[in-house]
Amino acid sequence: MENNGKHTDLHDHNIEFQSEKPGWITHWDLLLALFILIVLLVLEYAFKIRLPELASLIINAAAYLLAGRKVLDLAFRKSKRGDIFNEFVLMSVATIGAFIIGEYEEGVAVMVFYQIGEWFQDAAVSNAKRSIKALLDIRPDEVTVIRNNAPLIADPSIVELNETIQVKPGEKVALDGELLSENASFNTAALTGESKPDTKYKGETVLAGMINLNTVAEVKVKSLFKDSKLSKILEMVQDATARKSQTQLFISRFAKVYTPIVFFLAIAVCLVPYFFIADYVFQTWFYRALVFMVISCPCALVVSIPLGYFGGIGLASKNGVLFKGGNFLDVMTKINTVVMDKTGTLTKGVFKVQKVITNNIDEKELVHLTAALEKNSTHPIAKTIADYAESNTNEVKVEAVEEIAGHGLKGMVDGKEMLAGNVKLLKKFNISYPEEIENIVDTIVVIAINNQYAGYITIADEIKEDAVQAIQDMHKLNIKTVMLSGDKQSVVDEVAKAVGIDEAFGDLLPEGKVEKVQQLKNEGKHIAFVGDGVNDAPVLALADAGIAMGGLGSDATIETADVVIQNDQPSKIVSAIKIGKITRSIVWQNITMAMTVKVFVLILGAGGIATLWEAVIADVGVALLAIMNAVRIQRMKV
Repeated sequence: MENNGKHTDLHDHNIEFQSEKPGWITHWDLLLALFILIVLLVLEYAFKIRLPELASLIINAAAYLLAGRKVLDLAFRKSKRGDIFNEFVLMSVATIGAFIIGEYEEGVAVMVFYQIGEWFQDAAVSNAKRSIKALLDIRPDEVTVIRNNAPLIADPSIVELNETIQVKPGEKVALDGELLSENASFNTAALTGESKPDTKYKGETVLAGMINLNTVAEVKVKSLFKDSKLSKILEMVQDATARKSQTQLFISRFAKVYTPIVFFLAIAVCLVPYFFIADYVFQTWFYRALVFMVISCPCALVVSIPLGYFGGIGLASKNGVLFKGGNFLDVMTKINTVVMDKTGTLTKGVFKVQKVITNNIDEKELVHLTAALEKNSTHPIAKTIADYAESNTNEVKVEAVEEIAGHGLKGMVDGKEMLAGNVKLLKKFNISYPEEIENIVDTIVVIAINNQYAGYITIADEIKEDAVQAIQDMHKLNIKTVMLSGDKQSVVDEVAKAVGIDEAFGDLLPEGKVEKVQQLKNEGKHIAFVGDGVNDAPVLALADAGIAMGGLGSDATIETADVVIQNDQPSKIVSAIKIGKITRSIVWQNITMAMTVKVFVLILGAGGIATLWEAVIADVGVALLAIMNAVRIQRMKV
């Protein structure tokens, strides 16, 4: 394949052949060549009719060119670039050589069966990409936008922020936005893999790719077409197919070494016996060298292996798990320690205010002022307090807001200096508070106004339904589980005990999480870190695999993580690991099978036992078996 004038690697030919999709119409030339070959073989072997030499040469040459013109063209183009050690040149030399020694039908058969193998390979690659293409096709081509109080059909890319779009039942949401209707139910399966309808209420976020189920819905646009979560995910999935795994890179390097070796071995098979065999016949040994060349083609490897990784990425996509590349499928097979954040990973991150305790201030005023400050943070706890406040906080003047990582917020609210966060925040500013606060198990937000302790708000989170099962499944795979959190140790211990986590550490700043993960890496652990991909970006980068929960909720998640779990379920961590292991197992099955058969038939060919017929059947047969094995990934359950 050409890429800015430079050759990339051997398996790129799959893409070139895919320019003509498999089908009876587009493969008329191959079918005609196959028909001619069958007629000639039937005449010769069934009716014992052999055409005159010149007629046989002309007819076979026509069939050969019909079947092999693409291979010959690629061999010529690559040879011009100095790339002579590839399967196209091997195939061309072997088949032209067969014509030179008068084995016309065998030369045609090699090219015909090779192209039939390519045909099946194209079909298999298309099948493997189908689930990925289904994801790429979910972005709508048009949208109904309300302009001048009238509906207008438009391209989603020209819709501006804060415009209103209308989504009818059965239609896909074209752009991210805020629901203006009182409520609406959406099918989110294309985004999250979750089949259960998701009901959204006025003011809640809806995302491009969701399908409206039951009523006309109006949505206020909050992201441009190019900035939607769906666009970012599609870009990520498209990039994923280009990122090669270590196994793919190894096979590409191997093929570049393997192909010239067998090329020179074929020459040796032809010429070396001259010095050791008394009755040496050049044509006999030349024929054996041709057999050697045909069977040595590495197409089974360079096709079935990337196909296996396509299959793995596709299977993961169908299960609501997005891998940024085949390399991360390999990484997941080595994971023996899963480190998790607490909020949003094992717990729902949907907090509810339990109680408000004040000190020399009215409860409603404390909540009002705190909510005004917390509106400047995206943390789930901050959102909970902001939602809890019944009064309108937009009228409150908030200035100089500073988010202190691992501590909380600081800012000027209605001219008062406010702090809202954990007890570490008050300690940092030397503000005294009642000691019993530290014994409260629930998540707590402590508030200070003008350097005086003003009270606290307790908040409770809920453990996700599948968290316990997810941890149990990880333990069955002999994977150690660790939880890291900035929350209080007492809260962390309670959650860890409830779900069965092996080790849990609380009261951690972001740098504390990095230290814990580095410590585990120093012990030789292969680590997957699961978090929100925003606050935990340094840890995600440090881990062998960074996994983001709820990637649709955060732009930064998609940028930071290696793997994105779309529906927030911890059980999908296990699915990601299993898919990685399934993919790697099938890829190595293909490698072992292909190499075993090739070495066996190479020996037979060099010994004169295998003919060109056996060589091409073995080569194409192994490729087809490897392809069918790789396609199995698509049908597997995890």
